[in-house]
Amino acid sequence: MPVIITWDNDKSRMVGDFRALNTYTIPDRYPIPRIHENLTQLSTAKFLTSMDALEGFHQNFLTPHARKLLRIIAHCGIYEYLRIPFGIQNAHSHYQRMINIILPHELSEG
Repeated sequence: MPVIITWDNDKSRMVGDFRALNTYTIPDRYPIPRIHENLTQLSTAKFLTSMDALEGFHQNFLTPHARKLLRIIAHCGIYEYLRIPFGIQNAHSHYQRMINIILPHELSEG
C-alpha cells in the first residue's frame, strides 16, 4: 500500500493510502443519522450534554486479519495498525454502529 508522510507542528507521521483497498471493500450501508433528525429530536429534550469523541475511531481494535490487510511496508520495517485508521471505507459505519450499541437508550430518547 502506498504511504504518505504528513507533517503537523514539525512532527511527521506515516499514513496509509487506502484508496486501492477501498475499491475491493464491500460497502457497509449502516445508516448514519441525519442532522435534521437529530435536531428535531433535541428540540424536545429536557437535558443536553456533550461528549468529546476525539479519536473515536481509535477506540476500535482491528482483527488480526484486518491488520494484515492494512500493513504499511516501508524501507525501515513493516508497520501494522492496531486500531481503525482514517481512510478505511467502512470506518464511519463501524463507528456509528459502536455508538448505537453503547448508547442505545440515549440515542433513541429525545
